Amino acid sequence: ADMWRVVAVTASASVRQALCCAPPPPLPPRRWTVTVAVSPTAGLADERVETRVAGLGPRQSVTLRAVAADERGCLFESCAHYRADGRGQLHLGTDASHGGSYTGVEPMGLFWSLAPAGMERPYQRLVPRNTGTPMKVEMLVHQGHSLPGTIPGPVVAKVEVERWFTTPGVRRIRLKEGGVRGSLFLPPGDGPFPGVIDMYGDEGGLIEFRSSLLATRGFAALSLPYFDFEDLPKVMKELRLEYFEEAARFLQRHPKVKGPGVGVIGTGKGAELALSMITFLPEVVAAVSISACSSNTIADLHYGEMTLPGLRFDMNKVSVSDTGVFDIFDALDDPMNPTNSSCTIPIEKAEGQFLFVVGEDDRMWKSSLYAELAIRRLRQYGKENFELLSYPGAGHRIDPPSTPFCQVAMDRVLGVPVLGGGESKAHAHAQEHSWGKIQEFLHLHLG
Repeated sequence: ADMWRVVAVTASASVRQALCCAPPPPLPPRRWTVTVAVSPTAGLADERVETRVAGLGPRQSVTLRAVAADERGCLFESCAHYRADGRGQLHLGTDASHGGSYTGVEPMGLFWSLAPAGMERPYQRLVPRNTGTPMKVEMLVHQGHSLPGTIPGPVVAKVEVERWFTTPGVRRIRLKEGGVRGSLFLPPGDGPFPGVIDMYGDEGGLIEFRSSLLATRGFAALSLPYFDFEDLPKVMKELRLEYFEEAARFLQRHPKVKGPGVGVIGTGKGAELALSMITFLPEVVAAVSISACSSNTIADLHYGEMTLPGLRFDMNKVSVSDTGVFDIFDALDDPMNPTNSSCTIPIEKAEGQFLFVVGEDDRMWKSSLYAELAIRRLRQYGKENFELLSYPGAGHRIDPPSTPFCQVAMDRVLGVPVLGGGESKAHAHAQEHSWGKIQEFLHLHLG
């Protein structure tokens, strides 16, 4: 027994000596922490953000994905394929996407390419309805390259970004002023501020996000609905310019608004109404016309004893694709036809300034041609009171920067998907460039 005790002790000592002298076991491979940083994480929706990813492997392939939800809970998403540099880093301001929702160096590509997720109804537009709360966008980094609509790889990093449509101090005042309805957005401070009326098209209702962004840029902006809102007419059968005159006079006389005149910005039917306002109303001295027709359309426009008939749409000239998308490009009556001359807006009577903004790939109607007709008419009467911004590859609805591009959208009146035209990247660039030019134009002519 003593012998076995000695052997056991000797063996224990040998094991201890071996353990003390043996090299330490190899450490597990170092795991880098992947981070995605967006700056600013909370900022205005019309401003660029800077997105960087760090901690990836050298030349590692990843998919960056953005996910957002509208007020109804409908999900929108976008994705892009990137490859890290030799240090395992990415910068969306300098690095190119190689696939996904867009390609090339596009710092804001994940925002303007947001589209309805695969499980959602297609052809929906991501439009903020509540300007008092931010649009929240989750940015995710996934391993590997995954195609849109497929299950992406594991998430290695994520961050939430807030896109605000207003700043602290901007006041929103709901209007029931005489017959005028809408929302007035006032910048912080005593003012006075240049005043602008803001209108959209035949979707109707109250659309406020452009007005609230204008207020953050120093304008007193009146978001003006003209049908399908509160006690306004439900449908756009006919319109009276006196309603718009009352709105212009209200804004002009507001103590926070700089005089002597006000401006107006409109898109589609709203842009066409802007042309009529600057033509007939002396209170309006500057008009931004985005994708307008040079003639009055759809609904007759009355002003006192005068009536501008509306050009009509001929539904027999509508084409429908195999996927059920309606192309109404050729359906509007021809404004150049002499029988339609009574519909022409006599813009040569305007004393103010025009800014025409058009997308050359607009498929809603021929807005490039209509801007050309308007300019030709002004020049015919010896007028040079206009500027033109014409964007190749842009579609119909040119909104503030990074507003998600929507080539096909459900039409409120027809209840079917209608082709708006445009190519996403060109349209996004048009939105960013025109937004700065629109503000310059309004400041120049409104003070």
